[in-house]
Amino acid sequence: MKTYYGDREKCYKCYRPKSSCMCGYFEHIQTQTKFVILMHPKEFKKVKNNTGHFTHQSIENSELFVGIDFTCNTRINEIIATHESYILFPSQDAVNLTTTYPKSGEKPLAIFLIDSTWSCTKKMFTQSQNLQKLKHMSFTTTKTSQYQIKIQPDENYLSTIESTLVVLELLKEWKIECIEENKLKGFLQPFSKMIAYQQNLIANPKSHAVRFKRKGFSL
Repeated sequence: MKTYYGDREKCYKCYRPKSSCMCGYFEHIQTQTKFVILMHPKEFKKVKNNTGHFTHQSIENSELFVGIDFTCNTRINEIIATHESYILFPSQDAVNLTTTYPKSGEKPLAIFLIDSTWSCTKKMFTQSQNLQKLKHMSFTTTKTSQYQIKIQPDENYLSTIESTLVVLELLKEWKIECIEENKLKGFLQPFSKMIAYQQNLIANPKSHAVRFKRKGFSL
């Protein structure tokens, strides 16, 4: 399905203009683990290059919520109650998925991913009492972000979709997930295609005709 913004047709799944829709590159991976993407409203407005949407569309067993305070969110509290739940957050007490098997019981895993800037993340933690109770999860990797069109706070920071790929690879190593290798290799394809598209726009601005201009809205 498509939706319209201004006079341009847009895809409501990847939230990009139809002319640069990335939905054809999603792998649609099936997992036993539930992935929960928590997106700050400010990040939601950056739909053009937001990898939280890409992550949600790439993993079948995922849910996406937009907000700041999730304390009284019925669905999120239901997931926490029925799953062994972690939040991907590199704190001192975090369980390192690279070296530690994360499951301690029969409940399925749920991994919460915060999609926002560092300052907004702290605000979400402060206001969401249910998130404060979750166990933290981290990982160790030598990968660096390929997000060339966005400056990361640190060279070790990964985007939401890049971090999720590392988690998926580690869950497969622990035999918690059984994911085909070709699907893992193609997981970042919408991300890579989006970056290539935006880089082309930057390098060749005159070759892409802008049909209208509107404050706060661009290609």
